[in-house]
Amino acid sequence: MIRPLELFIGLRYTRAKRRNHFISFISLASMLGTALGVTALITVLSVMNGFGEELRERILSVAAHVTVTDYSGGLSDWEQVSKQTSDDEEVLGTAPYILGQGLISHRSKSNGVLVRGILPEQESTVSTLGNDMKSGQLSSLKAGEYKVILGQELAWSLGVWTGDKITLMAPQASVTAAGILPRMKRFTVTGVFDAGMYEYDSGLVLVHIDDAAKLYRQGDRVTGVRLKLEDIDQAPMYAHELSQQLKGVYRVRNWTQEHVSFFKALKIEKNVMFVILMLIVAVAAFNLVSTLVMVVTDKQADIAILRTLGMSPRSIMAVFMCQGTLIGLVGTLAGVAGGVALALNVSKIVSAIESFFQVQFMPGDLYYISDFPSRLNSDDVMVIAGLSFLMSVIATLYPAWRASRTHPAEALRYE
Repeated sequence: MIRPLELFIGLRYTRAKRRNHFISFISLASMLGTALGVTALITVLSVMNGFGEELRERILSVAAHVTVTDYSGGLSDWEQVSKQTSDDEEVLGTAPYILGQGLISHRSKSNGVLVRGILPEQESTVSTLGNDMKSGQLSSLKAGEYKVILGQELAWSLGVWTGDKITLMAPQASVTAAGILPRMKRFTVTGVFDAGMYEYDSGLVLVHIDDAAKLYRQGDRVTGVRLKLEDIDQAPMYAHELSQQLKGVYRVRNWTQEHVSFFKALKIEKNVMFVILMLIVAVAAFNLVSTLVMVVTDKQADIAILRTLGMSPRSIMAVFMCQGTLIGLVGTLAGVAGGVALALNVSKIVSAIESFFQVQFMPGDLYYISDFPSRLNSDDVMVIAGLSFLMSVIATLYPAWRASRTHPAEALRYE
């Protein structure tokens, strides 16, 4: 098989001889350093992607993909809006809602809450709260019966469970013969849900939309309409298009706007972790520089002989660039293979370690996510592999340039 001369010599220099085992050991260490850095980077980013995906799913199990509200604070033609949006192929479900603040109390305990009035038969089309019920069902909310469903954390803090009575106080006031009194109503706890997000489990209560309308004096108006889309990643684009289609003064928001701070924090954390772990690969690249410098010093006589035989400085530079690039390429490919394998099986590996050492890294009673979800992103893998290989190539430039500057006479003077 015929190969280019520079590549052939570079491959020969990569293999060990009896007198330079140490240099070959350093080359192997450079490969392993690059492989470990790439493996760690792919694995950590995959786990972070998994946690982000898990948190996003839990948030969207309660929050809507898109919400349509009115700038006046009440949507009176919500049925028309719901019908118009439900005809779209992108929309899987629509549901009206009434949102208000309140104070819930039981005996001597009280908590500020967010009250959401829903239509149980339509709520299941826009959220998965019905699957997160610890007790009761969404269908138990009946108009006029004044029943309420609480989050699990809120129920524990109040010391209530299904069947108990609570008092819900609205911020609006009522004028009576005794003076101005806050509006309040007795509700019966008919269910408890566990969404897996403390924000919802500790501060959200669900009531029937008709009961919420009476409590907050909404009449036939609602706060807005919630939409569930087939592809949540298309929510920003769909919300923009919908705002152009709807005729009237409507406000259309998507889930990325309503939780922008949270998801920006996740993105910043991922980017910072990427930069930090990329330094491991950079250290391996610096190790590659020292390896090639030692090889160039060891091969001074060989370089001089090749120069006297007519090889140009550019060819000498290409020889050592081929050697360094091969080391970086092998390390990068090994790291990608290890990272992909580890990312796809990280949950099983962590479970095996926990079982073997009888420990639990994330106890379920302390963390809402007790396992290690992983989501391998091909774009992340390509970026990591590309940057790793690029740093390996850059690391070869200075040692290869030094080799090309070798003068044959000076190199052979003491041989």
